[in-house]
Amino acid sequence: MPPPQTSADKAPTQKLTGTLRSLAALAVFALISAGCSNAPTGTGSTGNAAANHEQAMKFSQCMRDNGVSAFPDPDASGSLTIDAVANGSLVDTKSATFQQALSTCRDLEPAGFMGQKRSAQQQEAALKFAQCIRDNGVKDFPDPAPDAPLVDTNRIPSANRNGGMTSLNAAMKKCGSLAASAGVSGGQ
Repeated sequence: MPPPQTSADKAPTQKLTGTLRSLAALAVFALISAGCSNAPTGTGSTGNAAANHEQAMKFSQCMRDNGVSAFPDPDASGSLTIDAVANGSLVDTKSATFQQALSTCRDLEPAGFMGQKRSAQQQEAALKFAQCIRDNGVKDFPDPAPDAPLVDTNRIPSANRNGGMTSLNAAMKKCGSLAASAGVSGGQ
């Protein structure tokens, strides 16, 4: 008969579950963002993407060198935002270590990393998006502040419950068309 599991034995599974939950939310958010992108298409962006990627890689390495060991690398286009870090990794963006590293690495920060404050019109759309999510089953979805991410799974308690991410993903799919009006766009 195997020995009973202790809480220490369960910790890796719980950590992995949290990581997968965050990655699932990030994937859905990325799909919504890509669908709502107003980024130009066509030629001439290859050099810009390479420069963006190089800049973001330097920033990521600087953040790791300054104590944020779990700081992620950018995607292939160089896209790296505070929203992606907050929702798609185990990094605590509110920690003193993160804030100190951010201050130290500020000169390497890629364009758009900290996002931007939504306009009054975009904030109104963000509030409609939040209400749509609540109307579609995620009752604890918070209203986003004008300078905060549109979706922050760390502020949605039900997302951490069994089946919570499934409900959130379904609601986001139904409400995704409202995201563009709230200022969500695909990568640059």
